[in-house]
Amino acid sequence: MIVSVAYFILYFSLFLVLLALLVLNRRRYTLELREQPRISILIAARNEEHTILRCLHAIEALDYPKDKIEVLIGDDASTDRTRAVIEKFIQDKPSYTCIPITHTLGKARGKANVLAQLAKTATSDYFFYTDADIAVPKEWVQAMLSEMKKEVGVVTGITTIEGNSFFARLQSMDWLYVLGLMQVVSDVGLRVTTMGNNMLLRRQAYEEVGGYESINFSVTEDIAIFNEVLKRGWNFRNIYSPHVLALSTPAPTFMAFLQQRRRWMRGSMHLPWYMAIIFILHSAYYPVLLPFFAYTSVGVMLAIFTLKLLLQSLYLHLCLRRLGCSARWYLYFFFELYLVISSIILIVYFFLPLRIRWKGRKY
Repeated sequence: MIVSVAYFILYFSLFLVLLALLVLNRRRYTLELREQPRISILIAARNEEHTILRCLHAIEALDYPKDKIEVLIGDDASTDRTRAVIEKFIQDKPSYTCIPITHTLGKARGKANVLAQLAKTATSDYFFYTDADIAVPKEWVQAMLSEMKKEVGVVTGITTIEGNSFFARLQSMDWLYVLGLMQVVSDVGLRVTTMGNNMLLRRQAYEEVGGYESINFSVTEDIAIFNEVLKRGWNFRNIYSPHVLALSTPAPTFMAFLQQRRRWMRGSMHLPWYMAIIFILHSAYYPVLLPFFAYTSVGVMLAIFTLKLLLQSLYLHLCLRRLGCSARWYLYFFFELYLVISSIILIVYFFLPLRIRWKGRKY
């Protein structure tokens, strides 16, 4: 019982600190640029015939000079009509290039191999990364470049789910909540992580680490390159702003959702210790609370549950409001149930002796 009480004191103390940082230490962003340099947008595509046009239309609508953008799309041995769809879209767009990926470079595999080869073709000093199922906002390039200061090697935006289904809305809240937890840590200058579907790398920093082909393979290639860049002394920026809010399509099936999260959980093993503590404390809440029921009353249990729900809902509400988003009041309660159920299933699924399936390949 003493251990449980100590846990709850630590848990709620940490939550109050994070909430205070969210309110009092909000970072401001501008879209101001002294110049508009040429940039390269790198996209790895594998069996994306149903999503790639949405991605390319969003890029075509960017509020940035078109003569300063080159778009490089790597077709990673797609077995559907992905390449045909891309070729039709770019046939009258000379700044777009579709490159078939037929071999591997160094240690790179899968998506990392595609991005390694696209980087070899890129001609600018700034590499923008997004995924084939992502739609970036119009101000994306301008906003990301505005945080690319002299000492910065990597800039990260935010991504959430776009969809009208009940499950998609809960996934969207999940993404923005977790990214909101990371952002308050980033805003005090501590390293967190990046996301390969919404990332900007300075070419010089990328080449200093030798590119994806020179680093150890990881199913979370974005985190791997992020950590290597920072090891070379480069700084980072994480942006929590509607100007960089990219929209992803939801996982098509619950099994795809589990595969996605299992891969992310693998990547979380490379997070800095303070982020690991935050996520461990967060995920341990119910495993600690349920046995605690044997030592206390229903009233105390409900009080602890209600306090968590209120603090969590307030935190999430502030994160959503910062992005100009909102959620109906009842979704906050269902979001808690979503966290409980998905966390239990994912913990079990993570430890099953199964290989990770990603884009039709196993790792």
